[in-house]
Amino acid sequence: MELYTDNYYVKRIQEGDDACFACILDKYGTQIHTLIVRIVGNSEDAEELSQDVFMKVYKSIVSFKGTSRFSTWIYRIAYNTAISATRRRKQVYLTLEESQLTNVSDDELNDSMSSLEKSERLERLEHALELLSPDERALILMFYMQEKTIDDLVQITGLSNSNVKTKLHRIRKKLVVLLQEMEEKE
Repeated sequence: MELYTDNYYVKRIQEGDDACFACILDKYGTQIHTLIVRIVGNSEDAEELSQDVFMKVYKSIVSFKGTSRFSTWIYRIAYNTAISATRRRKQVYLTLEESQLTNVSDDELNDSMSSLEKSERLERLEHALELLSPDERALILMFYMQEKTIDDLVQITGLSNSNVKTKLHRIRKKLVVLLQEMEEKE
């Protein structure tokens, strides 16, 4: 089957061609599952939540107006579904004092892990990411790993442009503090 644009498939689905939904699943299934795993931290839960996301997408695709990109719309559904699930679990996440974050310079942000081997950097970063709250982890991962733009994140999260930028900056600082604490423990 020839690959068409998201808008083509959405229009066909809205016109009653349910078979085209398989193309949406093929294109976004792995991406959505990966995002949800990173937010909830559990593959089994992520599998169930991914199914929930695609059920929501299927049921509400008729209301998709095309005012944003389809990918942004589906990511917003996935983000909201995963964040809601984590809020219900009431897990405890690391909190840092404001003074710890304000003491991190921009140079420290840029140089925080440059002296470590790549595999060691990745291992420490993975551990630090696990210590973030789900919404912080989702925001930083969508920006850096899935290369979502600030505008995409605004539409996905419902936050303002300046709030997204501020949160990303604070999360980076938080990661630096966490990484420094890991280094000190060694």
